[in-house]
Amino acid sequence: MTRTKTSKAWMHEHVNDSYVQRAKSEGYRSRAAYKLMEIDDKDHLLRPGMVVVDLGAAPGSWTQIALQRVGRAGRVFALDLLPVEPLSGMEFIQGDFQEDSVLAELESRLAGEPVDLVLSDMAPNMSGIDTVDQARSIHLGELALDFAARHLKPGGNFLIKVFQGAGFMEFRSEIQRHFASLQVRKPKASRDRSAEVYLLGLRRKPD
Repeated sequence: MTRTKTSKAWMHEHVNDSYVQRAKSEGYRSRAAYKLMEIDDKDHLLRPGMVVVDLGAAPGSWTQIALQRVGRAGRVFALDLLPVEPLSGMEFIQGDFQEDSVLAELESRLAGEPVDLVLSDMAPNMSGIDTVDQARSIHLGELALDFAARHLKPGGNFLIKVFQGAGFMEFRSEIQRHFASLQVRKPKASRDRSAEVYLLGLRRKPD
């Protein structure tokens, strides 16, 4: 009964959410578009001609923003376990980022081209068990950071969604090892009660 009430409350909030309504009227695939827009407006991560990798891209709203802002001279690679409806200019790979074969395909598509920006809005399939979900979330974050550390060009940037909880501070420290600066962002489109924050690693250190 409580679960049904909670589901109804979430649906009511979602339908009446101003960002959800804006996304529908402005043609974005989810409210998450406004999170990336706000961060990018502040930190100027996306510029024309860039090579961008978007991990956990479905339904594609971050990819939409990246494509708009890098323009035709840029390249945007999007990866997700779920399908993503085609977007003009998007280079999409469907698969599990945790599998070596999927990572190898992404690396093959890059063909040695250095990456300017790695975005990760990945989240695990939630089990409802907080400790398990947090551990899975941090593990995905570590995989994304490992990819960024190996493929970002020196000076490149890394933006990732993380949930505050066990392992969060250690993960923050790990990002700081690889980047000259670390910023924490909580955009307005992120619901206040959500434990999610965005960690921004700026200017990857040379090897």
